[in-house]
Amino acid sequence: MKYFSFLIALGITIFLGIIVSKPIGQIPPLAPLLDPFHGFWQNSYSEDQMAETEMSLENLSAPVEVHYDENLIPHIFAQNDLDLYRAQGFVTAKHRLWQMEFQTRAAAGRISEIVGPVALELDRMTRRKGLAYGAELGLKFLEENDPETLAFIEAYADGVNQYIESLTLGRLPVEYKILNYRPEPWSAFKTVLLLKYMSDMLVGDRDLEYTNLRQMLGQTQLNRLFPEFPVENDPVIEAEKIWDFEPIPVSKPDSIDYPDSPVLIQPLTQPIEGTGSNNWAVSGAKTKNGYPILANDPHLSLNLPSLWFSLQLTTPEHSVKGASLPGALGVISGFNESIAWGVTNATKDARDWYKIEFQDDSRKAYRYGNEWKPTTIKVEEIKIKGEASFLDTVIYVHYGPVVYDKSFRSDRQDVNFALKWTAHEGSNEQKTFLMLNKAKNHSDYSQALNHYTAPAQNFVFASKSGDIAMRIQGKFPIKWKEQGKFFMDGSDPRMEWQGYIPNDHNPATLNPERGFVSSANQHPVDPSYPYYVFDNSYEHYRNRRLNRRLRELSDITVDDMKALQFDDYYLQAEEALPVFIQLLGDYNSSNEKGKKYLEELKEWDFYADPNQKAPSLYSVWFSETLESIWSEFGDQVTPIVRPNSYQTIELLKNHPLDSLFDLKSREGVQSADYHVRVGFDSLVHKIQSWEQSEGDYSWANFKKTTIQHLVPNFKSFSVTNVYTGGGAGILNATGPRHGASWRMVVEMGPEINAFGVYPGGQSGNPGSRFYDNMIPIWANGEYVDFKQRKIDSQDGILIKTIFN
Repeated sequence: MKYFSFLIALGITIFLGIIVSKPIGQIPPLAPLLDPFHGFWQNSYSEDQMAETEMSLENLSAPVEVHYDENLIPHIFAQNDLDLYRAQGFVTAKHRLWQMEFQTRAAAGRISEIVGPVALELDRMTRRKGLAYGAELGLKFLEENDPETLAFIEAYADGVNQYIESLTLGRLPVEYKILNYRPEPWSAFKTVLLLKYMSDMLVGDRDLEYTNLRQMLGQTQLNRLFPEFPVENDPVIEAEKIWDFEPIPVSKPDSIDYPDSPVLIQPLTQPIEGTGSNNWAVSGAKTKNGYPILANDPHLSLNLPSLWFSLQLTTPEHSVKGASLPGALGVISGFNESIAWGVTNATKDARDWYKIEFQDDSRKAYRYGNEWKPTTIKVEEIKIKGEASFLDTVIYVHYGPVVYDKSFRSDRQDVNFALKWTAHEGSNEQKTFLMLNKAKNHSDYSQALNHYTAPAQNFVFASKSGDIAMRIQGKFPIKWKEQGKFFMDGSDPRMEWQGYIPNDHNPATLNPERGFVSSANQHPVDPSYPYYVFDNSYEHYRNRRLNRRLRELSDITVDDMKALQFDDYYLQAEEALPVFIQLLGDYNSSNEKGKKYLEELKEWDFYADPNQKAPSLYSVWFSETLESIWSEFGDQVTPIVRPNSYQTIELLKNHPLDSLFDLKSREGVQSADYHVRVGFDSLVHKIQSWEQSEGDYSWANFKKTTIQHLVPNFKSFSVTNVYTGGGAGILNATGPRHGASWRMVVEMGPEINAFGVYPGGQSGNPGSRFYDNMIPIWANGEYVDFKQRKIDSQDGILIKTIFN
């Protein structure tokens, strides 16, 4: 049955591959695919069916043992670090090679090489953003400053390459066979590039949109609709924190010239509002057993193969277990014998845009103050499958690459915009995680974070000694108020960043009185923090629900923390729905369907569980109401952002007669109740249509959570309609395509209790039973036991391999 299902899945995928390839004239070679000895049949076996008890791995100083448990999680035992990371490279590549290479190809702007011109614009933008440029500087930084870490990365690369060299055609991952290409050697550069790719995934900026908003609204109205702090601010670092340092002074220019015309280019892709991550730690004073408990669940795109690869890494000096990134060394979120740590995205503005004035059309020099500075010109050769290469000329100035110019996405406007980004600077994020893997206390944790630049992260910490901590870490520019909030003049030296905030001035807390630390992508601090902090995408609901529960709970257990990670309570609905119902009044009372839907909403307990119908009704009503309110906000040409959900609810609740609600295209004067009724009409229409076409509008059926293969057209390798609750703005932030990419709970007692799960499986092979076996566990809010294993333990071993 398994072979039959896999054959059907592969057949559909081949068909889709052919459809995708038609525009570029490439058809996958079917004969090799169907070859029973080398084709896809060889990918239908699970790893335990192809297990090898002994393998040769060159350049080891001593044998390495790998014990796989019942979920295919490898526990690697080595005698030293070089052997450990060499084996990690080999083992990770064995299960995730295609994913590793595909993601680094994407980061380097090289997808066109394997799929053709359909990816050309994506590759151009990736290169123009300077991910590879940042990785080159990162590798140079390692060569000049940290040869030890570089040696570990090179050992990892050697392990990956030994696996690639051992690959037979039959064992080649199926994606290579379908797309008809072969893996290329791994390198230290690719590991550094992968970490830059993560930075790009997690960073956003709205400089260009805010520039347009300032022109459209004026400063006063802009501040009202887009306040930098919400009315109810519950920041990452407790508001009671006293800042015990003297901040570096900042000098703001007397006058600032902003552009006098709208910016019309298409902005970079931004993170989706409402998705994000959670982490927290509670002190032993709040737990039943008297030990700290740490939890972490980063929310990212739900993809297969899964973003994370779980493993244990052990030498005589240390043992660490948790989630790793395929292509990077060590464990990213996990625990060792002494500490546990986790990460969430710290949404702080770390990239800014500058308008460049070139001396002439040659673009060999640009104005800076009273002089003309020379540029650097780089020609990017983008290879395209089935076609000639495309040559793209990118200009670099001292700020960074000129991403937008007359040759790229500026057909509506003559612009030259340069991007300044901390990810373009030499840094050593890999060392942070290698040090955390070995850390024994809070001091070690702090020293490890000092090496970390980007993407900015909230690092949560707990230790066996009883400490809990949180630090917001990254390399943050020192800015005057509102610097980087708007587009800046690159010819004015006063627009430069004024250095960087010292690491010991970054927001942090250790053992706060309240007995817990937490983050959920909200504001990092309250207004008392002495440095300027800004971002457009701060969370306003998950953080308050999380902190409310952590304040309420006592005698906390591991099960309590698991339940909190899977918490479906919708705080936004609790705050907004009563306002909507009040503004709706008795409108639409004659509509039978409307009465039914309204009654379901009134009876709702605000939990977005998968079997509930009210979350579907609310999500439509809310989104349609906001669309009505802001439908005339701006035009269709000028990029802007709309006021966020939190601010819109504040306006509906406290200023329902505000002129903002009046529509120019409608007669009379509209107020908040008009838009709520428009939204309700739309709700009735859309849900009635849904019932006619789809039937049940229970929340899981309505939102249709999908865990998608990294190549979107490979639909047969995806898992659709996962039955689970949650949603954006909810602690269990599981939406249609985003959710908890990894859940971990660790109790730091004398014997560490640890649990983890992610929506996928250890294998990158769609034909393996370990490809998606943890999805049902994850969808139900359950976990896999993540206790560390000893080398002499024989319990639960699925495969045992010795590398000589």
